[in-house]
Amino acid sequence: MALPTVMVLPMLIVVAAGIYYIYNEIIQYMSKSMVKNKVVVITDAVSGVGSECAHHFHKGGARLILCGASWDKMESLYDTLTSGADPRVTFPPKLVLLDFSDMDSMPEVVNEVVECYGCVDILVCNSSMKLKAPVHTVSLELDRNIMDINYFGPSTLAKGVLPVMMSRRSGHILLVNSIQGRLAIPFRTSYSASKHAVQAFFDCLRAEVEEYGIIVSTISHTFINAAVPSTPPAKPQGLPTFGVRPADLANEIMRTVSRKKKEVLLAHPIPRVALYLRSFFPSFFFAVVAAGVKDSAMAEQMQ
Repeated sequence: MALPTVMVLPMLIVVAAGIYYIYNEIIQYMSKSMVKNKVVVITDAVSGVGSECAHHFHKGGARLILCGASWDKMESLYDTLTSGADPRVTFPPKLVLLDFSDMDSMPEVVNEVVECYGCVDILVCNSSMKLKAPVHTVSLELDRNIMDINYFGPSTLAKGVLPVMMSRRSGHILLVNSIQGRLAIPFRTSYSASKHAVQAFFDCLRAEVEEYGIIVSTISHTFINAAVPSTPPAKPQGLPTFGVRPADLANEIMRTVSRKKKEVLLAHPIPRVALYLRSFFPSFFFAVVAAGVKDSAMAEQMQ
């Protein structure tokens, strides 16, 4: 007996949802299996995204090296990860103090990271410092501090682990960058400049190390929305606010590692359209951005 026409569409939706759910479950399982026994370094493990990544990699059986500028927060994360964990399938993380604003300490940090296990399989560079201010109010000292944290720090650590990766002819370096590494907007001069610089560095690095079997990935995302999901959103004013949740970004990092994707854009439609306008209609884009300086709601969509 043929199904009534009115039932076809709902059934197709249910089937499609089921297939999508199964697909996501398979991808998550594959992502975890890909990191088992791998040495994984997370440069800012105590941030929202870093903490989410630590949980994913730890459950997947990775040998974690957690880095951060706060020893107390790293110890708290360590306790959370190891509490109730099965020692047969997980490894207790190693902790390394890392503060990219102190570049003089980087040689010691690189040595400590490499000496933890003698190698690094996956390096996740997710440290970042943000700044929103008119250009004339930003001091040279603050400019340099942002460049240290967002550019010189990740690039120095990446260069530090490269010799080991090159000798083993394997490795994966992943940069969690901002969409502002590809799209500059007003009042983010120092931040955008640092993100453009680090994007260019890792793009060049990708080509140079490909012959050694080393994968270099970049994930360009919009601003991270760390709001608690259970908190009801405020009444929208003007344009809607978009953002990426730490959990979603961590899942994308796991998928990128699993699939060895070289570049990922994690953004909503408005920033994507802005990227295309910047590439193909620059004059129009510049005019819109200049007009949008007076409209803070417009500026917030491209963070």
